[in-house]
Amino acid sequence: MYSKHSPLARKLGSFVALDDAELAVLDGLHQRRRRFVAGRDLVHQGQTRSAAYILAEGWVCSYKLLRDGTRQIVDFQIPGDFLGLRSVLFRTADHNIEPITTVEASEVKDSELLTAFTQTPRLATAVLWAASRDEAMVVEHLVGIGRRNALERTAHFLLELNARLMLVGQATTAGFDCPLTQYHLADALGLSAVHVNRVLRELREKGLLTFQKGQVEILDFKGLVALAEFDLGYLDHEGPLLR
Repeated sequence: MYSKHSPLARKLGSFVALDDAELAVLDGLHQRRRRFVAGRDLVHQGQTRSAAYILAEGWVCSYKLLRDGTRQIVDFQIPGDFLGLRSVLFRTADHNIEPITTVEASEVKDSELLTAFTQTPRLATAVLWAASRDEAMVVEHLVGIGRRNALERTAHFLLELNARLMLVGQATTAGFDCPLTQYHLADALGLSAVHVNRVLRELREKGLLTFQKGQVEILDFKGLVALAEFDLGYLDHEGPLLR
């Protein structure tokens, strides 16, 4: 039975109120739910005829692999996110998708997506909104790497994760569970792991947040927002303390 409280339904419901018929079509996309272990790619860069997935549980990262073996993490995906949506439209996957934790995700074929969108145009509009929001985050990450210093960049990124997780009921302004390592953050933020360690220590010493043992604890939410100049506008939803 479909649920209005599933991560994807909650996320899309923040854009448009889906009715029972639309939720039932959304539920139909979860027929092939599978479990994937951490560290083994779901999708490989250069792979053809890839499927898309809807992430239900766990975290994954999307990354590009360079010739010298180094990688750049483009983004992290959390419950409620589509994985590899471009892969069902492009002939060849343009990035890798790797589970950071054990994940549960539903495999979705392009024909199933097209059928669902034909049946429920409002659902198609909501998914387009989600894809546009993902693009806006990529733009914001580029701005962060290009123009924010390491402290601002890290604070902004953690606030973005917090806002995304709040949208699907997995965070509060006090913090969130976070399986990322300092190496993950380094790959995503264009910093070294040593630099990330120094930045997290500085954020702790400033009384803004702590990040240890898989838990981000936000000690001063408004202070962190002020430091990062964080504005939820690009995510197209409101936060309880930012209004």
